Amino acid sequence: MINNVKYHSTIGIIGGTGIYDSEIFNILDEIKINTPYGETSDRITICTFHDKKIAFLPRHGKNHRLPPHKVNYRANIWALKELGVNVILAPSAVGSLQTQYTPGDIVLPDQFIDFTKKREYTFYDGPVVCHISLSDPFCPNLREIIIRELKNLEFKFHPLGTYICIEGPRFSTKAESNFYRTLLKADIIGMTLIPECILAKEMEMCYVSISTVTDYDVWAEVSVNSKEIIETLNKNVNKTKKLLLTIIPKIKEERNLCKCSNSLDNALV
Repeated sequence: MINNVKYHSTIGIIGGTGIYDSEIFNILDEIKINTPYGETSDRITICTFHDKKIAFLPRHGKNHRLPPHKVNYRANIWALKELGVNVILAPSAVGSLQTQYTPGDIVLPDQFIDFTKKREYTFYDGPVVCHISLSDPFCPNLREIIIRELKNLEFKFHPLGTYICIEGPRFSTKAESNFYRTLLKADIIGMTLIPECILAKEMEMCYVSISTVTDYDVWAEVSVNSKEIIETLNKNVNKTKKLLLTIIPKIKEERNLCKCSNSLDNALV
């Protein structure tokens, strides 16, 4: 682990689509970390806000140069852990699979369904094997903090939701979209949650997804295109940034209100 106090951070932000910069914070430095799994999505920006040290990493790289299936999730999570990060706030853009989840809404998913196909899902490729429990994928303590602040900010949000993660980078067919929403009962759809949240759990980090709805998926008979999604997303970026600034001062150093720091107990074989 990096011992340099200047770089040591406890809070990590993995900026999703539209959240490419860390200029809302006081920037100290940008650093590159070599990992056993290759290069991270981009250089990591070390920042401060109030008395908190933050490590900011754009998930898709600056200027969105990495498609979701090419993001090096293992390198990203490993590098943040190397910096001392034990709490990850993960904004992301998602589509809606249900009428009540409208564009512009914020969703705090509590469950996921994995429909990805060819990603690196674990740090444990043998001889040690890890059967991590994901019955509750997201940190309950972080979720409570964010729900409270969303109420205070009076942002429209959903405290529960099932996120279905697909491989991408293509969007769904109508048949797939209707399958996800009617048979699987998923609420939102995206391409980046998996394996990011799984790897964070293996590193015993607290992780929460902050999902912003950009559009209705194709089930709604509304054509989906990247231009319209980005336009909606840009309208929500300031909302997401305001939420992050509100959440961060509320995160305490102690991690005795959840079990995330003990995720590996009885998981290793």
